[in-house]
Amino acid sequence: MDLQFIDWAIIITYILFSLGVGIYFARRAGKNTSEFFLAGRTLPWWVVGTSMVATTFAADTPLAITEFIRGPGIWQNWFWWNQILVGLLGVFLFSRLWRRARVLTDNELLEIRYSGKPAAILRGFKATYFALLYNFIVMGWVINAMASVVAVMLNIDRWTAVWILVTVALIYALLSGFWGVVITDLVQFAIAMIGSVALAVIAVDAFGGMEAIISKINNLSLSGEASVTENTLKFIPPMPDAGFFSLAFWESPFSRFLVFITIMWWSTHNTDGGGYIIQRMSSAKNEKHALMATLWFNLMHYAFRVWPWIVVAMVSIVAFPIIPESFAELGSKAGYPLVMQTVLGAGMKGLLVVSFLAAFMSTIDTHLNWGTSYLINDVYKRFFKPENHFSSDAQAQKHYVVVSRLITVGMMLFAAFFAMKMQSVSKAWEFIFAMGAGIGLVLVLRWFWWRINAWSEITALLTSMLITIGLEVTAAIQTIQAGIPYTLFGRAPILFGLELQVHHKLLIIVPISVIAWISVTFLTKPETNDTLNTFYKRVQPGGWWGPISSHIESTMPSVADGFFGNWVSGLALVWGSTFAIGHFIFGNFGIGVGLSVVAVAGFVWIWKYNISLIDENELA
Repeated sequence: MDLQFIDWAIIITYILFSLGVGIYFARRAGKNTSEFFLAGRTLPWWVVGTSMVATTFAADTPLAITEFIRGPGIWQNWFWWNQILVGLLGVFLFSRLWRRARVLTDNELLEIRYSGKPAAILRGFKATYFALLYNFIVMGWVINAMASVVAVMLNIDRWTAVWILVTVALIYALLSGFWGVVITDLVQFAIAMIGSVALAVIAVDAFGGMEAIISKINNLSLSGEASVTENTLKFIPPMPDAGFFSLAFWESPFSRFLVFITIMWWSTHNTDGGGYIIQRMSSAKNEKHALMATLWFNLMHYAFRVWPWIVVAMVSIVAFPIIPESFAELGSKAGYPLVMQTVLGAGMKGLLVVSFLAAFMSTIDTHLNWGTSYLINDVYKRFFKPENHFSSDAQAQKHYVVVSRLITVGMMLFAAFFAMKMQSVSKAWEFIFAMGAGIGLVLVLRWFWWRINAWSEITALLTSMLITIGLEVTAAIQTIQAGIPYTLFGRAPILFGLELQVHHKLLIIVPISVIAWISVTFLTKPETNDTLNTFYKRVQPGGWWGPISSHIESTMPSVADGFFGNWVSGLALVWGSTFAIGHFIFGNFGIGVGLSVVAVAGFVWIWKYNISLIDENELA
């Protein structure tokens, strides 16, 4: 795709802006680790919430959605729509609790909630695992996706182009720390949303309107062309005729949907917010701002942002039922940038390149800053060079910032290696979910039940990881034995004649993990009373803390009060908005209006019975 002068002017202007932000905030971010990793805990809700949305929108996201639509269909988005259920736990419970905890990283909480060597080992292990293995996989798929976009749109060597972009992102991440990340996130999100909406509108118009596109996809389904099926445009797949206990039922799309909404949402490692979302909760000026930021994030993330991508993915099916052979290596995700290449003119091409660049840089910088915070605060500072090794706090903080910047460079280099080894973005998503499956209940209950201990969490995490890695090793062995070159997350393992998809893996991992950690909890001693008292006084979460809370004076409101009503109202707001937009797009205006009313009612409840009752003057 040939870019004109105006396109290059837009791209270069954005790159210069990003570098300027890095230079502007360099001095402030370099003061101490709190400024470098949390912007001094001073951010208002709209900055924090928008940053959450921006950082979860990378170049990989619309490509993964395209893989979903061109593969199973729209309903496959329940793979992440189910997370609304747990995202609202973050809104009404954990946004406030994390802000009360006043920790630099979520792993720091482990040595407040638990005690002794198990707590220290768990803190070091989780920090290393999420900062390195987990983070490298995520950054690898983000780089991989951006490489796919560049390969199609710029028609140049994709790795050369991406390394140029990575260098720019790395420079401002090194200079400005979290300050640069959140401030550029505001601009990046605006550009990315404008770009994705504009592309959807232009693409639909270019192919005859939404009604014509839906009709053509249905015709493709009837003719058996490409990978289009009768489920492609369905929001929820139909229940199969096969019985619940039959193999056919568990191979059906409905079984996957069922697992998504009943098991996935509460079982994974994001049940208490998730690392970089927790980082942003902690950066808010108080817990009311943390709650409002997280609500704004959930609404924008699940309801408003996804539909332009779904629309473009639908257009890609009509425009390219079969991906051209020259882009076959990229797979079905190439459909999205191919639509960009086909329908955009001068100026708009530059804007869309910048929108992808903005999304890419936002996510990369977040993961660099967040991962580095783990390695500095929870590994280097905790185990290798604590603050008492320095003559003054100022000297210590300066040293930690310098080491943070060195670690950031190293992380970027290793992430590139992972990018070269993975082909499917959506498969990498699924692997990450499986790695954390089974730990979710522990992450929730450690706040609300005194009996949870460090061994509970260690057992849950290790069980999930070992089973997931074992299944990937099985897939690798089976792939090699079949004489097929192995690529990371390229093929699913086959057990007992069934090809294990992500929902099948969860049905194996979650029960085993839950049984294991519950058993270990009751076979090991609870944490010491001193540890439990210190934790409860600090956050006062409410819940099942009878032996501890009975002799502690309450000085903070319980976050659990009125939770169920707020949670249901949150579902009405977010799911109502999500599917109202979808039905409007598909021309179902009556249903769209009805769902809009449900969404508004949900917001009114939340405002009246939650947000308006929080007095900022009483908050730390």
